[in-house]
Amino acid sequence: MSEAMICVGTISGAYGVNGELRIKSFCAVPEDIEGYSPLTTEDGSHSFALALIRPMKNGFVARIADVSTKEQADALRGTQLFARRDQLPSLPDDEYYYSDLVGLEVFDTGGTLLGHVKTVLNHGAADLLEVLAPGAAATVLVPFTHAVVPTIDLEAGRIVADPPEGLF
Repeated sequence: MSEAMICVGTISGAYGVNGELRIKSFCAVPEDIEGYSPLTTEDGSHSFALALIRPMKNGFVARIADVSTKEQADALRGTQLFARRDQLPSLPDDEYYYSDLVGLEVFDTGGTLLGHVKTVLNHGAADLLEVLAPGAAATVLVPFTHAVVPTIDLEAGRIVADPPEGLF
């Protein structure tokens, strides 16, 4: 598990004409993204030594070595930035990295399989588990709250959920 990669941010595009980049951090303390440098792409093919310059709305202005033009910065737009799992802080018992939850099976409180976690979403208000039911094409968004998801067992690879009536 220590070699697992965790997405800690993304490059949103160029900032100005001198190769500076707009960075969006997914860290609980957004500035911590700089401390996990060097960051890599998911496959590890590219490595980035990230230096934050200043905060901006929804992120940071940053520099990466060897990026000196707007065109080079624009070419990196959409690049996800990953840190090794062992670089990140340990979490309390009731907190999880999104990547820990993806792929877990979801059961209701009666033991019936509801599906598996396809992804974890956060659009600002609260986290949502996107659950894909067996044999279904569409997914169901389950609020990721303690009331709705009372049990997460990473070792067993399962989540017990008590979804609101009519959700599934």
